[in-house]
Amino acid sequence: MYKILPRSNGPVLGVEISGKLELSQEQELTARAEELIAEHDKISILVVLGDQVSISFEAATSDIKWMLTHMGHLRKVAIVADSRVLAALVAVDSLFAKAVGIEEMHYSREEIETAWHWIES
Repeated sequence: MYKILPRSNGPVLGVEISGKLELSQEQELTARAEELIAEHDKISILVVLGDQVSISFEAATSDIKWMLTHMGHLRKVAIVADSRVLAALVAVDSLFAKAVGIEEMHYSREEIETAWHWIES
């Protein structure tokens, strides 16, 4: 399940994900991102992940395909989660993201205000 965070504004989309994300929900999120892309061309996304997040295989596959076809429209991606494994994965992925012009950062949940400031700048 997901919710759009109220601080989302202009080319910045903030999303909180908890529980299991299904394909239909992932498609709703990417449709919202595409609306922002149509309006702003480049967007930034802040994703807050709960402790028990999972994603269906279909949703994960759809998300990867969407990311690969929309990389040129992403400016910044902030992942907010209290997971050292995820922090390490974002650190590695950020090297690849940087190669295609995307800034990517990981923040702990206690750093959410810092994450918002970074994504909005």
